[in-house]
Amino acid sequence: MTATALHPLTEVLARLDDVVGEGFEVGLLSASPSETGAALVELERAANRLAALRARVLAHAAAVRVEDENGAPSTAVWLANATRVTRADAHRRVRAAVAAEERYDALAVAAARGAVAPDQAEVIVRALDDLADDVSGDLLREAERTLVGLAGDHDAKELRVLGRRILDVVAPAVGEAREAALLATEERAAAAKVSLTMREDGQGCVHGRFVLPELHGAMLAKILDAIASPRRDHLRDGDGVADGDEQRPSWLRRGEAFAELVERMRDADLPDAAGAGATVVVTMPLDTLTGGLAAASLDTGHRISPGEARRLACGADLVPAVLGTASEVLDLGRAARLHNRAQRIALVVRDRGCTAEGCDAPPQRCEAHHETPWSRGGRTSVDEGRLLCHRHHRVAHDPAYLTERLGTGKLRFTRRT
Repeated sequence: MTATALHPLTEVLARLDDVVGEGFEVGLLSASPSETGAALVELERAANRLAALRARVLAHAAAVRVEDENGAPSTAVWLANATRVTRADAHRRVRAAVAAEERYDALAVAAARGAVAPDQAEVIVRALDDLADDVSGDLLREAERTLVGLAGDHDAKELRVLGRRILDVVAPAVGEAREAALLATEERAAAAKVSLTMREDGQGCVHGRFVLPELHGAMLAKILDAIASPRRDHLRDGDGVADGDEQRPSWLRRGEAFAELVERMRDADLPDAAGAGATVVVTMPLDTLTGGLAAASLDTGHRISPGEARRLACGADLVPAVLGTASEVLDLGRAARLHNRAQRIALVVRDRGCTAEGCDAPPQRCEAHHETPWSRGGRTSVDEGRLLCHRHHRVAHDPAYLTERLGTGKLRFTRRT
């Protein structure tokens, strides 16, 4: 019998496997830092060339319908099953491979030289495909050559941004008109997708998801960053030792800023709901206001801890309704409890920011706090008040912390053991 001759590609891959195996047998102890760095760069170029070869073969696999060998529904599904890559990765690879082989010659040539990485190639293909229906063939080829050239100086993330604006480089007039049309289309689509869902988890938290147009998302981000940026984590741990001045994670700071934003919303800035203002009413027994342990109720049907109720009564823009023993309303409102504008200005001039030890929150991020609680006979005055940032004001009313007034006039908070 005559042996079936192997395809040249099979022989090339066999030699490639042998060469790579030799690389693992080479010792690295004698390699200098510069040689090691050069080797890594060369390996990256080789990996890019190998990825380009894989893409060429993958495009051929799609052309000859390799999936027919085992009845898979598509080349991508066959690839995922045969190589254990995810289906999403397989679909991206097949799409980019076919596009580079059939439509984008300059990209295919650059990839074969190792000048374009696989993730860069996918980004370039996506950008060019988005342009294909709107520009002429000559302009599309110019955009392709430009993006391939930019791949030498920009990674895939940067190329994605450049790809959206590539017409600004190769045809500014066309690019401006196309961008305006795209933005208008995106804005209409975004407006149709706006949503906000919230659910309670039964453990004191509300979880939510929202979709906003890019404009409003940017506005919200700026608002939250403006509130959160001066914050530092100055709370103390259980033994009274400061945690340090390291910035807390952005997701935590933004979450706290969002809670503060909601709490600071003024009733005058909100529309009436069914003829009544949107301000939340906190109902509590007189005993809660004076230090008792009974919970308080919101007019939304929710309940909050006594410490949180006392903090809100101290300064938030909510209406506390204090009930006597017979549930009669003893006090409704907050005017007598809150420092007026002149008193706040005096506190700002005197305290210059949060008066918690180690906190650098500026005055505009602070609230007026009663040294002696209003519920215990404290007066709403400059002498009886001090500035605390939103976070430390919350801690000041949290029974889990001890409050110590230092000789410097600052407050030190220590978690109770």
